[in-house]
Amino acid sequence: MATKIRLARGGTKKRPFYRIVIADERAPRDGNFIEKIGNFNPMVPKDHKDRVVISKERAEHWLKVGAQPTDRVQRILADLEIMEAPKVTEKTKKHLPKAKAQERIKTKEEAAIKAAEEAKAAAEAAKAAPAEEAPQEQPAETEASTEEATAAAEPAAETQPEAAETAEDPKE
Repeated sequence: MATKIRLARGGTKKRPFYRIVIADERAPRDGNFIEKIGNFNPMVPKDHKDRVVISKERAEHWLKVGAQPTDRVQRILADLEIMEAPKVTEKTKKHLPKAKAQERIKTKEEAAIKAAEEAKAAAEAAKAAPAEEAPQEQPAETEASTEEATAAAEPAAETQPEAAETAEDPKE
């Protein structure tokens, strides 16, 4: 007799409640079962203590005897660290985003990679540049400040002749 660890549905319409049972694989879902080892209530939050109530000793016993859990029960047992999670095989491409979404994701990834490379190159240049350019930057700043001072003085000299020209215009 092949046995399964599976969920047997209870509860009302749109309010599911499951019993975790050991049953013959030929028995109907909500029919005869060998032993009830726990409950699963998907209506409560995932971190709530009453979401999954299970007898670990009985679950381990039935796994040793050879009972095969269904995928959902295997995920529940994996969350409780009784066994490892089931391997999910992707059989269709329906789970993938559409073509335009994939293009957007690809361009974002490329932009992120490019930005990371530029930031890395800038960081390397910044590390190399201060050692060589630090003495040269200080005189450059003083030269720039003297150029700004002469540029500020020149417009003042230019505005005075313009004022003289405007003064001559009303006389004409």
